[in-house]
Amino acid sequence: MVHLPLHGLSRQRTGSTCKNVPENDGFVMQLVASREDERERIVSRDRPKLAEEFNFTGELSLVSPAELDVVDGARTRHRCAIGCFVGSESHEGAVQMQISTIGLDIAKNVFQVHGIDANETVVVRKRLRRSQVLAFFKALPPCLIGMEACATAHYWARELTKLGHRVRLMPAKDVKAYVKRNKNDAADAEAICEAVRRPTMRFVQVKSAEQQGQLMQHRTRDLLMRQRTQSINALRAHLAELGIVAAQGDKGVKELLSIVADEKDARLPIDARASVIVLAAQLQAVQTLIGSIEKRIKTQHRSNEASKRLETIPGIGVIGASAIAATVADPTVFRSGRNFAAWIGLVPRQDSTGGKQKLGPISKQGDRYLRRILVVGAHSVLRRAKQNPEKYLWLTQLLARRPFKVVAVALANKMARMAWALLAHGGTYRAPVLAAAA
Repeated sequence: MVHLPLHGLSRQRTGSTCKNVPENDGFVMQLVASREDERERIVSRDRPKLAEEFNFTGELSLVSPAELDVVDGARTRHRCAIGCFVGSESHEGAVQMQISTIGLDIAKNVFQVHGIDANETVVVRKRLRRSQVLAFFKALPPCLIGMEACATAHYWARELTKLGHRVRLMPAKDVKAYVKRNKNDAADAEAICEAVRRPTMRFVQVKSAEQQGQLMQHRTRDLLMRQRTQSINALRAHLAELGIVAAQGDKGVKELLSIVADEKDARLPIDARASVIVLAAQLQAVQTLIGSIEKRIKTQHRSNEASKRLETIPGIGVIGASAIAATVADPTVFRSGRNFAAWIGLVPRQDSTGGKQKLGPISKQGDRYLRRILVVGAHSVLRRAKQNPEKYLWLTQLLARRPFKVVAVALANKMARMAWALLAHGGTYRAPVLAAAA
């Protein structure tokens, strides 16, 4: 309901609000009656004019004294106008038209919205349920939406992009600097809205559903491999309690499995055999699942040109090449190979001050899965370098000065730079030509 005040009418309260005058004074009663007649006459005269002036489709009606007055006869504060408009027109759309930037704090079920206009004035602060998010943004004109690159962020970014909005994802650690004081949903949404407008902010590229599907295979394989390791460790520990041990590696595991399967082996009590048989069955089932996922990863690797080019780099196999290709769909988001290596966390962490440069261990920032794959691949290259030192002169010289694992990290850094170069500029890996001995 929108109240439309009529110009020229007095807003002086009547009834019990008329002070310093006795309530039974006949003059006061006559004055009130005359003003009521004047009000009815003016409203009847100006009704068409008001409706045309405000272009409303509602019905202009006169408010009776019973509606305007409370128990003691005094008018309520929000009904001080003589006339009122009854219609369905909403001002919510006019407010939404002013929104230029929105900070969206996402979660499982509760979402917080913080929107501002072009003048950086707060327009909307609202909490939404999960079922209300798409309907809320569908009613808005296209605007800039900022979110933290956390769980489900890529899904919401894709859905909001379909609605015509411009979505940017940011690392959560970069947004944290803009939280003013206490942490809550409203403060986080306000910090996101502030951070997304910074010109120096680093943004995360939105992944497609296909990219996420390929990376899910790597994450699932990694989870199954951890479960396989847990089963092997449990099997070894239980059998060691009975004096049964085996060598490290696959050969030792196969030996233990053969002991578990041999029912004639008297070293295992009945209850112990019943327990370790379950572990052996679980180990075999997990191994089968890992094999099926790796087969699918190899199929995708053969159909991906970038993945096949990455495989030519020493130390990067099918798993590493497919993981890098699925994670980095657009290599141009990195300015150089060093930025790519720093994103993975393979560069020294700095603690410099006062013009004195102090470098520590690697930062271990970014994608730890890619970092682990590159470091493990570097270990395999170093083992070959020890066997053929004349073929890997740079690594041989480095191993003579630095520890093995330090050289492995340095080689992983170099492998990351080469991977970025192949993705950004094309081509395949070419081994450096060895200089002829003098």
